[in-house]
Amino acid sequence: MTGKIPKRHRREAAWCYAFMLPAIVLFLLFQGWPIVASAYYSLFDWSGIGENFKYVGLENYLGVLKDSYFWSALKNNYYFTVCVVPLQMVIGLVFAVVLNEGNDRLCNAYRTVYFLPVVTTAAVIGIILSFLFSFDGPVTYLLSSLGLCDPGHGWLADASTAMNTVVVIYVWKNVGVSMVYWLAGLQSISRDLYEAAKIDGCGSFKRFRYITAPLLLPIGAVIFLLNIISSLKLFDLVKTLTDGGPFFKTDVIALYIYRYAFSSTMGVPRLGYASSAAMVFGAITIVIALIVSGAAGAVKKLTQV
Repeated sequence: MTGKIPKRHRREAAWCYAFMLPAIVLFLLFQGWPIVASAYYSLFDWSGIGENFKYVGLENYLGVLKDSYFWSALKNNYYFTVCVVPLQMVIGLVFAVVLNEGNDRLCNAYRTVYFLPVVTTAAVIGIILSFLFSFDGPVTYLLSSLGLCDPGHGWLADASTAMNTVVVIYVWKNVGVSMVYWLAGLQSISRDLYEAAKIDGCGSFKRFRYITAPLLLPIGAVIFLLNIISSLKLFDLVKTLTDGGPFFKTDVIALYIYRYAFSSTMGVPRLGYASSAAMVFGAITIVIALIVSGAAGAVKKLTQV
């Protein structure tokens, strides 16, 4: 049976759209339009300066696909993501569980300490830590004095350790975000479940295994997706730490695009070519996101059975 929508429901829907309108407009201006513009510019040979457009069709895309440096940057990007995401999730969960079960006053203080790197500018952290991890920095001095590395070892200047060092720094800076998400999930679990488990004689490990872990799986899937998205947008930290070096071993797609679009290191800027690189990376990322999202949806369904 169908009928007209009640006037009250139409009014509520109108108010919902009215409140959503500013967000939609901002999204279209700062997200939607740049995407459309990038797709348009990718078809031209254009430096981004003046009106000297030259239509080249898919030539920029072919150039990107043939460029070994693009694929190297893409590999570095996904290597970084594969390393960072599990570390952030596991360490963030450990911190969240400890803080959730500890003394409230101390937990608030530790929560602030763990979250402090998140609100610190990445560029500032990059500049400071590039000195700390340099060949004559305090980190190298301390580790070499303990016999854990050679004296004068530059962690960010060595091709074999540069990317892993960036991974460690990134996790330290951003693990607080995962911790806050996990804390929100933990605090949504009823304390009565834990009290009942304690009465039944369940220890901490069993309570985590049979209560905490299953109930956290849905929010864990969301945290997983958010961490992937954040890690793929890596730019400012690696720019200030290594600038893609040594020998492009820490080069990532955002830095690759920046070099061609704005930097003079590649000669005359090539905004059209950089736009095509961004579109290719976006297409690859969307495919991976769909696969991960499908897997996350399957996990949610399994937890609801």
